[in-house]
Amino acid sequence: MANKNDDQFEQVLAAAKSAYDNAYAPYSNFQVGAAALTFGDNIVSGCNVENASYGLTVCAERNCLAQAIVNGEQQFKTIVIFTKMAKLTPPCGACRQVIAEFLQPDASVFACNHLGDKVEWRVKTLLPDAFTPKNLNDD
Repeated sequence: MANKNDDQFEQVLAAAKSAYDNAYAPYSNFQVGAAALTFGDNIVSGCNVENASYGLTVCAERNCLAQAIVNGEQQFKTIVIFTKMAKLTPPCGACRQVIAEFLQPDASVFACNHLGDKVEWRVKTLLPDAFTPKNLNDD
């Protein structure tokens, strides 16, 4: 029998895949879906949304976390990123910073694709010595 963590991962992955289908990427044709599991065991998702003014594009990971924050959740157990690229894609630098803001250093970040491939990182390996709220205190 699968354990709860396996079941939760599969549910989060399914949400990331579903979000992928809604991505708006007419310029890069690089669709991304993301989903995160909150400490309240809720699943939130997001997709990338491009803009003709490229700098205004918002990544799936940041959209995903922002959706949760709008709904009052600010702590996450994990985040899953889904693409249909053969080569697994890590989050960009801006997303790594936002992930470091809301996930614990030991939290898992997964990249998955349509081929069933999966890679797992820890937040602290994606952004070592991240600038976080802890850096704003002199304590």
